[in-house]
Amino acid sequence: MDNEKTHFGYRSVDAQAKAGMVGQVFDSVAARYDIMNDLMSLGVHRLWKRFTIDQSAVRPGQCVLDVAGGTGDLAAGFSRRVGKHGLVVLADINAAMLETGRNRLMDDGLIGNIDYAQANAECLPFDDDTFDCVTIAFGLRNVTDKDQALASMHRVLKPGGRLLVLEFSKPVLPLLSKAYDAYSFVALPIMGKLVANDADSYRYLAESIRMHPDQDTLQQMMDEAGFGKTSYHNLTGGIVALHKGFKL
Repeated sequence: MDNEKTHFGYRSVDAQAKAGMVGQVFDSVAARYDIMNDLMSLGVHRLWKRFTIDQSAVRPGQCVLDVAGGTGDLAAGFSRRVGKHGLVVLADINAAMLETGRNRLMDDGLIGNIDYAQANAECLPFDDDTFDCVTIAFGLRNVTDKDQALASMHRVLKPGGRLLVLEFSKPVLPLLSKAYDAYSFVALPIMGKLVANDADSYRYLAESIRMHPDQDTLQQMMDEAGFGKTSYHNLTGGIVALHKGFKL
């Protein structure tokens, strides 16, 4: 990627530099990440994640990979689903987020069927055909090469396994879109400053959402990565969408 450019929010930056810049954002917000999620979404993010787990069809004894799993919301749910004979791998490229997630899950008594891996979504360090389900929630928009990440997640899935991508998307109602823009670019940085002492990181959050592919574009990207039977489900008027695809 020498001399190639990509976006960091609304800024154009060297592609090789983006991962480090995103890392600085999450180093800054890791300790307050869960609190900010609840405040920003008024707790609705918990319903989005519960819906994702329900759509996974994960059963006892299966293996699940949660990419960019952060503080472990999905991993906690999957740990209970797969049971003592299953395995959940919580993976995140950011060491601070991964440590926060590990500490939280251990404090909740979730041990024995969860492993942890500091891993880049673009080059996952797992064998081919390893996982029954791969999830990535609110992480794909931060990845530099999304096509490469989708290909990597496809590779580690077992045949018949499913990928679930939960991500901010494009509101489908014009009035909702205008209200969402006002909230994102005015309220979020103020909340970030007051709660996490970091307005810039939450300004980047708002910008990164706007730069992320819309619903149909992401579905096409999943098709091109080799996934079959792809579909998406809009949540909260398209503010968030859950994309699903299978390794055929």
